[in-house]
Amino acid sequence: MGFKIESVDPKKTAVIVVDMQNDFVTEGFPLYTPMAAATIPKMSKFLDECREKGIYIVYTTHVHRANGDDFGIYNKLWDCVEKREGLICGTPGGEIAPGVAPKGDEIVIEKHRYSGFYNTDLDIVLRNRKIETTAIVGVATDVCCFSTARDAMFYGYDVAFISDLTGTFQFPNMGYGDYDVELQQKMTLNNIALTTGDVMTADEFVSKIRE
Repeated sequence: MGFKIESVDPKKTAVIVVDMQNDFVTEGFPLYTPMAAATIPKMSKFLDECREKGIYIVYTTHVHRANGDDFGIYNKLWDCVEKREGLICGTPGGEIAPGVAPKGDEIVIEKHRYSGFYNTDLDIVLRNRKIETTAIVGVATDVCCFSTARDAMFYGYDVAFISDLTGTFQFPNMGYGDYDVELQQKMTLNNIALTTGDVMTADEFVSKIRE
């Protein structure tokens, strides 16, 4: 039970760096997520290792137009969007954090919903490069990362979900009980391992890359 990736072909693999933007991973910004911010040093090393092996790196950011044209119900879900204080195009909060910023000609795909695939050209970009396997890193584990991973699976890509390079924030009790952020992370990883892809650490992923 559960999907397993035995080896990684670098020519057919892409790392999708989900929303490692200042709004989420830089202290003082409205959606600061300490668990994700703590991954930056290791993620930086991981991305460089993947680059050296010839793996394609692509980034997403979750941003909206300040005039509200693409909000949908996000301004009802997130106060910072309604107040134009976070996740807004062209602001410092929408920029990728310096420690994991794109290099060379690596692209950033702006998205307006949780999934990196929803109404973006991410699928076109990956298919143009003949990608078959996607590795998911970023924030938040159980929101945009999970949504992107699940859509990748729906589109027919093998999914490697990197457990120690994803992070989430403490959810409030919405009427169904309290649990801490570490348990929340583990529950999501367990769900992904059963339903969506192969959950592994960064070191395990690198060890599977073919020479």
